[in-house]
Amino acid sequence: MSVDVVRIPTKGPGDVSGLVQLIEAGRIDPASILAILGKTEGNGGVNDFTREYAVSALSVALAPYLALTPQGVEERIAFVMSGGTEGVLSPHITVFTRKISDGDGVQSAAGKRLSIGIAQTRDFLPEEIGRIAQVRETAKAVRAAMADAGIDDPSDVHYVQIKCPLLMSDRIEDAHGRGQKVVTYSAYGSMGYSRGASALGIAAALGEVKGEISDDYILKKYDLFSSVASTSSGIELMHNVVIVMGNSSSATSSFVIGHAVMRDAIDCAAVTEALLSVGLEPQSTSTISDRLVNVFAKAEASPDGTVRGWRHTMLEDTDISATRHARAAVGGLIAGLAGTGAVYVSGGAEHQGPPGGGPVAVIARI
Repeated sequence: MSVDVVRIPTKGPGDVSGLVQLIEAGRIDPASILAILGKTEGNGGVNDFTREYAVSALSVALAPYLALTPQGVEERIAFVMSGGTEGVLSPHITVFTRKISDGDGVQSAAGKRLSIGIAQTRDFLPEEIGRIAQVRETAKAVRAAMADAGIDDPSDVHYVQIKCPLLMSDRIEDAHGRGQKVVTYSAYGSMGYSRGASALGIAAALGEVKGEISDDYILKKYDLFSSVASTSSGIELMHNVVIVMGNSSSATSSFVIGHAVMRDAIDCAAVTEALLSVGLEPQSTSTISDRLVNVFAKAEASPDGTVRGWRHTMLEDTDISATRHARAAVGGLIAGLAGTGAVYVSGGAEHQGPPGGGPVAVIARI
């Protein structure tokens, strides 16, 4: 399979002009689009409608090229929109295309290259969100996405992006009407439960967590985590959309992906390690500008209230959400090393890397 990746700046969540221009110029074949990841300038919270707006605008724009309805486009392409471009983060989308060839399955003499696979879970009942059912279904979908990407070895997986649902009042009432109890009555709190359960599903699928996982582990046993998970919750769906990225010997793309794990929000050494893993020198304008495609990272305010022994106030600020603080801090750190603010930094890293830290992945051209 051949994979291509294009990063496109956006003027707003409804801006599809850059994508359309590349399609019209023949740079992107719309029929080959497999997934689109985007950063939108919403608040990243429950009421961040920029995510749904962006997916809708992209679906409407692509529909005539694919001879599908906008709903059909959403069913065909894996869309993941992450809200929040605080600080120097720049709104953009990253478009992944994939073409299957007759030679697929044959080992490439060039070595392992970037491959991508997608899958999705069934729709969840409201009472299943943030619980073991979401963990198990996610694990199955991750394994399916690995197979779709042609990746057999979990060590070749460097980034797993998931878009997952959250609880809103109507969904909570639906559960109550059937005599069921939801994991939390807080819509905002449900985002963390959904992200955490999804991340543990990734960890289970990749063998990063041994033994059985129970409801009691979710948002409680933070020593259990995935080193390649990035999960983001939103109002626009009731299932999990799963995107697996890694390196495969059957891929013929001109890209590679690598990753590292940030131990806290100021772990520049981990970002450096991730860049070096794909042959990029941090702060080297020549190599990074020519070869860097994008950086994908998770960020969160350390739950113990400190960063390397010094107190932070992110969790106590009632004016600005802690996830917004974290995105701005980590986004600035990565932008300084990568030489661009057009990087994908997502807040809320429950079970995604160690507490207060998170995975960071880099895609680069060969």
